[in-house]
Amino acid sequence: MIRLVLVIPTLDRSGAEKQFALLATHLPRDKFDVHVVALTRGGPYAAELEAAGVPVTVLGKRLRFDPLAGFRLRRLLQELRPDIVHSWLFAANSYVRLVASRSGARPRLVVSERCVDVWKAGWQLALDRRLIRKTDLLIGNSQAVAEFYRDLGYPAERLRVIPNAVVPPQQPEVSREQLCEELGFPADARLVAYVGRFAQQKRVTDLIWACQLLRQSNPLARLLLFGDGPERDRLIDYARRVEVSDYVRFVGHRDDAPSLLHRTDVFWLASDFEGMSNSLMEAMACGKPVVVSDIPPNRELVTHGEHGYLLDVGDSVGFAQFTRKLFDEPDLAERLGNAARRRMLSDFSVERMVGSHIELYEQLSTPLPSSVPLDSPPGHR
Repeated sequence: MIRLVLVIPTLDRSGAEKQFALLATHLPRDKFDVHVVALTRGGPYAAELEAAGVPVTVLGKRLRFDPLAGFRLRRLLQELRPDIVHSWLFAANSYVRLVASRSGARPRLVVSERCVDVWKAGWQLALDRRLIRKTDLLIGNSQAVAEFYRDLGYPAERLRVIPNAVVPPQQPEVSREQLCEELGFPADARLVAYVGRFAQQKRVTDLIWACQLLRQSNPLARLLLFGDGPERDRLIDYARRVEVSDYVRFVGHRDDAPSLLHRTDVFWLASDFEGMSNSLMEAMACGKPVVVSDIPPNRELVTHGEHGYLLDVGDSVGFAQFTRKLFDEPDLAERLGNAARRRMLSDFSVERMVGSHIELYEQLSTPLPSSVPLDSPPGHR
């Protein structure tokens, strides 16, 4: 039995947390004793974890550098004595590697990075570099993420790629006509969707402008923006200023957003950096053709002209042009959507993602000698 502690900042309903919960709830209980730790707070996924029999501890971190949370984490790891600690995202990755006990048989330390983290400040990148020596393995969810951290200084032999998994969204209870009525759109509207945070990296303004261009050639085109974030008010104002508000709906956060993708025609994603987009994968699993920015993580999911279209970052005209092509050629849209669905089901299943983690955990499960310092180089372990 492998004792495994999984650590993440929160259990909010977001992309990394979704993958974290999928892994924790699907690991075989006859092989793994799993305990989940949330540094700051619980969230919607806490109930799912506990319903699956996975214990959850919330440490209540309040400050960016919270010594009390660090003390609680150290004490918990000493009590649980895990074979492996696997942390996710910057805060958890930093805390775990800084406080992991040096007494007794210490755990192997695995970190997961979920994005090409160009957003990180200099001090965060410096801390990442400093903690490389305390990292047994770094898992990226795309080749682009792994390459980012290789360039930061992580040795190639301590890098692995395990792509996200996708759970095909179920059909929604509402019909397309009901959804259009709810949103105040005509029943025969052509629906384009975006699902994600309203943050600068997502370049939602490019999508709003693309909608303005698209509706000039097809007055039935409408854009649904699912999600929330710091850019929301600015985006609403931008849609008003470019006079496209009547064609755009800011739907907000909805738990049924993935299933509602079944009722749309095309999925858009304009980000200038990602890790591996859960919403893009869900749209493809729904059989929708996609029009997305041509960045490395998106290229790992989408082949241009086979599953959808890849366009230069900021190419709003291209988003409008290729979407018009999909509207005008329904057979093409169906062919691309079906190919997208097949790719998700064959290559990005939950079973495949969990199996890859199991293989790595089993390779790492041999305890290190208690006399070996935590920061000793791999060759001395």
